Formats: sequence, structure tokens, C-alpha cells
Amino acid sequence: MFADLDETLRKLLIKELPIRNGEIEVSFQQPKREWSARLNRPTLNLYLYDVRENPTLRQHQMERALGDKPGSAHASLKRSPYRVDALYMLTVWASDPDDEHRLLARAMLALFRHPLLPAEMLVDSLQNQPYDLPARLASHDRLTNPAELWSSLDNEMRPSISYIVTLAMDPWTAITTPVVRTLTLRSGQASGLPVERYFTENTLLERLDIGGVVKDPRQEGAPVAGIRVAVKGTGLFSTSDSQGRYVLGSLPAGEYVLVAWPPQGLPFEKTIRLPGKPDEYDLEINAGKEVQGMSQ
Repeated sequence: MFADLDETLRKLLIKELPIRNGEIEVSFQQPKREWSARLNRPTLNLYLYDVRENPTLRQHQMERALGDKPGSAHASLKRSPYRVDALYMLTVWASDPDDEHRLLARAMLALFRHPLLPAEMLVDSLQNQPYDLPARLASHDRLTNPAELWSSLDNEMRPSISYIVTLAMDPWTAITTPVVRTLTLRSGQASGLPVERYFTENTLLERLDIGGVVKDPRQEGAPVAGIRVAVKGTGLFSTSDSQGRYVLGSLPAGEYVLVAWPPQGLPFEKTIRLPGKPDEYDLEINAGKEVQGMSQ
């Protein structure tokens, strides 16, 4: 991953400076004295000196993995990836100080132009990143003591510019599980907590949230977005999303009538019972003109 990031930055600098016929070298070497003594042409060096997790972007939650078939009865879930900062030190090496300073300014302007690394420049594994790749140049809170770093490298100190790129690293494996169609919430008075976990019968209140998928039977059950679904007589309504999913709640157990508004034609009604079978809440809508035959 970091080798792919190096190659991405190399391509970006070659294009943006621009660098023709290899007149300027782009290097990622550790800038020790022995290395700098061997240079024979102007060189831009980006030394990866540290990698740290970015706690500001940290997320500890489950998310739906990409690639699930719309309307499927199962979903793949996994934890959010880690976000890490790759910390580079940008330096410029040339025999003449004026050339060195001009090249440093050109390199900084090129990197400032791209607060997000361009997608067309990303190499190999970076093309599958779940987020954009933000980059920060010359952050005042990084490289606060460059003299110490140069001392450890046994080299003479020179202008050292921090450059930080934030990547996503995903060590998690997706877990496939059935899609939740009914969520039950029970509340009431319990006199025996924490030993006896039950509600006094006359205080028990049970509410259910339900979810279903709006499908088009003419297109092999393809999901239909933008369909309004309501529970008749309750004022509860929802609109199907891009995956055809809708969610309604909360409702006590009992019998209800779902009302769906197709793009054309009259609303359609379907009777359901709560709690019921998960696929009972799915609706088949002819997205062209009318609602297909369903029991009322």
C-alpha cells in the first residue's frame, strides 16, 4: 500500500511540475549523508518518516459491505476501516541554492493544488480505497523539531516540509447475516430486576418496526426507488431508497393495511399482520404503470 502511495506521488509530481526527460529525480530514500553525497542531478525527496492512526477519523461501527445484491435476504457487514496518516518529509536537493529554492516552491505549489489525491493518479491498491485520500502540506503541528531528525540522519539540516496523506486500512472480514425485517421493542414495569428479568403483565408495551423491499416483478424483482409506502390510518409513511428498502414503525402487534403509491395509477393496499413473516412486508410494484397482483 505505501509503495503504491509512493508511486502515486511520483506520478503526480512528474505531471504537475512538470518533469520531462528525467531532468529531476523523485526519490523516497532516507536522506542520509551517504545518499545525498551520491546525487548528480536536482532531486525531490519524500521520506516516509512516520505512520500513525488518525484518531479524529476513527469509527467503531458496523457498515454494510459493498457488492450486496439489491433486495437480497442477506447482507454483508463489517467494521469500518482504520484511517492512518502517512507522514512524509519533503526536501529538495540541488547544487545551487537558487535552483533548490525554485524547485521547492514549484513542488509545494503542485502539492497544494491537490488537497485530495486525484483518482486518475491512484495506483493499484489505492484504486480500491473506500474514501477519498486527503493530503496536507506544511502542517505547523508536524515536524516540530526537524533538527533532531536531521541529527539522527547524520546529515546537514535543510528546509523540511511536512506532507501528510490519510489512507484507509481494512483488516476486517465481512460477516454475512440475514437482513433484519422486524425490530421489537418491549417496555414496562419490572419488579424483580436484576435477578428476575420480566415485565409485570398489565404494564407491558410492545412496539414493532418493520422493513421491506419494493420490487418490480417485470424486471426479475429489481428494487424500485422513490415509492411511498404508508400504514393506512396511522399517519406513518416511508419512501423506498435506492435499494428499494423502506422502514415503518413503531406499531403495536395487530393487523394493518399497507398503502403503496406507484408512479402511475391508483394506490394499492395490502393487508399485513404484526408480527408476521419477513417477506410479508415486501411489495411488488410495476414501476411503469400499475401495481402487480397482490392479495388485498
